[in-house]
Amino acid sequence: MAQPRLPQHEFCPAPVRRGLSRAEAAGYVGIGTTKFDALVHDGRMPKPKRIDGRTIWDRVAVDRAFDELDTPDQVDANPWD
Repeated sequence: MAQPRLPQHEFCPAPVRRGLSRAEAAGYVGIGTTKFDALVHDGRMPKPKRIDGRTIWDRVAVDRAFDELDTPDQVDANPWD
């Protein structure tokens, strides 16, 4: 028996959010919130934006910072970690 056809809008992916909470930003780069906080504190991850009472990380800024984490000037980086 054939499955009933779903309306076309059922196949459209949800839009990607640009603003991420602290936990979402940490999970987005694959680390825990404590490590993420340390990276924000030492400047390797961006500081958040404040929108009224919300603290939001810009996903694009997190992407740029993540791209910079693998620079060869990190002498003590272990390639197996």
